[in-house]
Amino acid sequence: MRLPFLSLLIVCLCALTIRTLHAQQKPADVPLGFEEYDPVSTLKVPEHKLTRAKYPFIDVHNHQWDMDDASLKPLLSEMDKLNMGIMVNLSGRAWGSEAESDKFFTKSLANIKQTNTPRLILFTNILFDGIGTPGWTEASVKRLEADVKAGAHGLKIYKNLGMDIKDAGGKLVAIDDPRLDPIWARCGQLGIPVLIHTADPKSFWDPMDRYNERWLELKLHPNRKRGANSVDWAKLLDQQHHIFQKHPKTTFINAHMGWYPNNLGKLDSLMRVYPNMMLEIGAVIAELGRQPRAAHAFFVKHQDRIVFGKDSWVPSEYATYFRVLETADEYFPYHKKYHAFWRMYGMALPDEVLKKVYYKNALRLIPGLDKSLFPN
Repeated sequence: MRLPFLSLLIVCLCALTIRTLHAQQKPADVPLGFEEYDPVSTLKVPEHKLTRAKYPFIDVHNHQWDMDDASLKPLLSEMDKLNMGIMVNLSGRAWGSEAESDKFFTKSLANIKQTNTPRLILFTNILFDGIGTPGWTEASVKRLEADVKAGAHGLKIYKNLGMDIKDAGGKLVAIDDPRLDPIWARCGQLGIPVLIHTADPKSFWDPMDRYNERWLELKLHPNRKRGANSVDWAKLLDQQHHIFQKHPKTTFINAHMGWYPNNLGKLDSLMRVYPNMMLEIGAVIAELGRQPRAAHAFFVKHQDRIVFGKDSWVPSEYATYFRVLETADEYFPYHKKYHAFWRMYGMALPDEVLKKVYYKNALRLIPGLDKSLFPN
């Protein structure tokens, strides 16, 4: 009678052990999704967390929507903390009707003059309303000339050109539309650069599936997803490159590194084909920070044709740019997970290259900047 009892006891003990193991392996009551998973690295390596640039820098890609009537002293104070020498407000004409745009531009220039600072400058913008009507091109060229005479230092083109802007007849306006040629040509004659933003990251056009690196960004910002009715990504870039080719005497600053920061081999070939194309690094530092050796080599090779830009005005985020450009730090987080769930590595740029990216190239490309604000 003892044997069956022992067998029963063993079975009970085994069942209890299995139940305990299952209890230990039971997942958390609240499932942890990709959005929430944000582990703190246990890696112990040297850290150089920077909140201030090593050299004074020029941010050639910024947007200030209240420069017409806001006090500019707090803005200058924030710039001082970052060691920003000059900020370029690309939204010189803001948005709205022609009258509203004129008012914003005029009041912004007056506000800067009243603040008595050479550290805030404006680019102007094209007013596309009415394109295709008689005299539109001529009027746009005259407005450009007047704006430059009044104090604009360059022209900014938004990404809606090629994707959303339609002419008076309802037809989508291509980036290389011939009606815009006199504007690009006049910029070259006036000696001002055209900072142009075309398209968005290629991933915005790709299927929103588990293979898309921008999946989380598209989930959080569904309006950024480009559908079947959107203009093809490659076609948009071809149109942009076409105007670079057509206007070799005009300097174009390609915003966001032309959306090729994740393909530096391709970008290198474009740099050879279009010598009038410069690059700006706004919103793509995460791409550079995950390939520090390749990015370092690219920046050294093209050190005379890259300028600093950030795009959105969030002062705390500049720290990532400084750390990627200046240090040799390893495996540190980006400031927005939905832009980059991977970690950053410093490029450790040589001082002379860093100076060119931070201010020397911009001083050469953008007329009328105060060079006394920067070291030699």
